[in-house]
Amino acid sequence: MNNATQPYVDGFVAAVPSANKPQFIEHAQTAAVVFKEHGALRVVECWGDDVPDGEVTSFPMAVKCRHDETVLFSWIEWPSRAVRDEAMPKVMQDPRLQMDVNPMPFDGKRLIFGGFNTLIDQ
Repeated sequence: MNNATQPYVDGFVAAVPSANKPQFIEHAQTAAVVFKEHGALRVVECWGDDVPDGEVTSFPMAVKCRHDETVLFSWIEWPSRAVRDEAMPKVMQDPRLQMDVNPMPFDGKRLIFGGFNTLIDQ
C-alpha cells in the first residue's frame, strides 16, 4: 500500500477522573459523530480495566495517572492520512466540540496523541 491509500490511525492515551466517566462518555459520543461526519471510519474509546503500573514506563506513568483516575486508550481510524488531514481542521472548528459547549472532562495537558500509518490489519 502506498501512503495515499493506506489506512491511517490517530491514537490517544489520557488519564480521566474516574468520577467523570459518564461525562466522558457523553463527550466522546458527540466527538465520534463529528469525526465520522468528516470521514473517520471508526472511533473507539476504551476505559482502562487491567492497566498495571510499570517500573520503567507504563500507560499510567505516561499520563501521570492519579489514584482517582482511569487510563483511557482510544483511536480513530481513517481511510488515509489525506482524509484525516483534510478533516481535522473542520473537526476542530465544529461548534459541537468547542470547549464552552463540550468541555473535555479530563486534563488535556496529559493527553498523549499521534498519527500512525497502518502496517498490518488482519
